[in-house]
Amino acid sequence: MKKVLFIDRDGTLIVEPPDEQIDSLEKLEFVPGAISGMKSISQLGYELVLASNQDGMGTDRFPENAFLPPHNKMLRTLEGEGVRFDDMLIDRSLAEENLPTRKPGIGMFAKYLSGDYDMGGSYVIGDRITDALLALNLGAKAILIRQNNAPLEEKIKDAQLEPVVKLIADRWEEIARFLRSDSREAAIERQTRETNISLWLDIDGGGESSISTGLHFLDHQLWQIVHHGGISLKLKAVGDLDVDEHHTMEDVAIVLGEAVNKALGDKRGIERYGFALPMDDSAAIVLIDFGGRIDFRWKAKFKREMIGDTPTELFEHFFRSFSQGARCNLHITAKGDNEHHKIEAIFKAFARALKAAVRRDVFSYKLPSSKGLL
Repeated sequence: MKKVLFIDRDGTLIVEPPDEQIDSLEKLEFVPGAISGMKSISQLGYELVLASNQDGMGTDRFPENAFLPPHNKMLRTLEGEGVRFDDMLIDRSLAEENLPTRKPGIGMFAKYLSGDYDMGGSYVIGDRITDALLALNLGAKAILIRQNNAPLEEKIKDAQLEPVVKLIADRWEEIARFLRSDSREAAIERQTRETNISLWLDIDGGGESSISTGLHFLDHQLWQIVHHGGISLKLKAVGDLDVDEHHTMEDVAIVLGEAVNKALGDKRGIERYGFALPMDDSAAIVLIDFGGRIDFRWKAKFKREMIGDTPTELFEHFFRSFSQGARCNLHITAKGDNEHHKIEAIFKAFARALKAAVRRDVFSYKLPSSKGLL
């Protein structure tokens, strides 16, 4: 689903004068860092929406022909840096009219509440508490930029908006850095007649982990992904182990793959590819490509039917199911004498391949594809 940055104008992009009306070119002045900050965040895959209250615009007190020259000059300046708004929402009413279209009201935002947009992953960027209230009303998050040493923390606390406001920035550079390092998390619940699985994943390792699948050796291997992949994982799986281990391993792998795919989003800035790893007598090679296509190859044989409480034949199916859920190419080769070492080498190499492939360059949000789509 598409994510949006709803960006305030006066006081956020351009300096708001004492009379609160930018009605001449002489009054047009960008907030320091706003142009470079907007250029930076325009590469992140969000839709950009300008959202502004312009009191009485179009009336005698604020004629439209006074509003347009500085407004259009602002737009042309940003466009010269490659920044273009996908939509512009401007309310012309006065505060005393109390119309639902006036921010923090959401009368102008019906398009974005239709279910086609991820409001939980979207932000309102502004300089006032009303911008945070707008975020609350939209079900989005807020980023506030401080102007003139405004005591925003006290106002946010008084309005009980701490859960909504994710950043108070003194400079646009901080906003760009924050959005570039936004969390890559995913939560998935899957319930069938055979399994009940709850999974939360943070690719960048932002929290504690816990793993319980009912298969102790599988748990041990999934911990290798946590430790060597640098991720955080909370996984609880209850399956029909009285029947067979197959359904639990298959569904855990599917959900894990789907969570990785979801957390990666549009995959901008990731390395995409990724690992060979020796472990004592064993060696494993894991090749992965998060290119959106699914292909799985497996070249590993086991002499034992079980390792601990887990059938060795199901490890191939586990990784095949992951590749389907994650929509990736996954090729695995392993050899060695000790069966425990062999499968652990595979999981460790897989974890390192995952870590290498999902690594994100915070200075470049280009898609790692000549097609322009993954």
